[in-house]
Amino acid sequence: MRRFDKTLRDAQPKLPGKQAAALAALLAHPTVRDAARAAKVAEGTLWRYLSDPAFAAHYQEARRQATEHLIARLTADSTKAAPASARVSAARAIIEQALKGAELRDLVTRIDALEALQKGTPK
Repeated sequence: MRRFDKTLRDAQPKLPGKQAAALAALLAHPTVRDAARAAKVAEGTLWRYLSDPAFAAHYQEARRQATEHLIARLTADSTKAAPASARVSAARAIIEQALKGAELRDLVTRIDALEALQKGTPK
């Protein structure tokens, strides 16, 4: 995972130090509260970062890259311990679920943007 973290850091345009730490923490922790603690910022600050379109774009791209990395790792790992037909089925199920999750995140982002436009406050 550390190699992926370095690759992700190198591929991302630079964020200010606290925002970069917050982005990494969001990827590593299940809740905003936990991520805020890990990044050593207030939870409200982290929510403010997430409402910033530039930070949100960085976060969305980082999550996309993490999903792609996860799919690749799970696909590679699925070849280690089962008959070929089971590995293929497992890999297919994993990829389908990961892609559905990514599609749902994208749809939520698009719906949020449309709702903001409807209210007159573009995101």
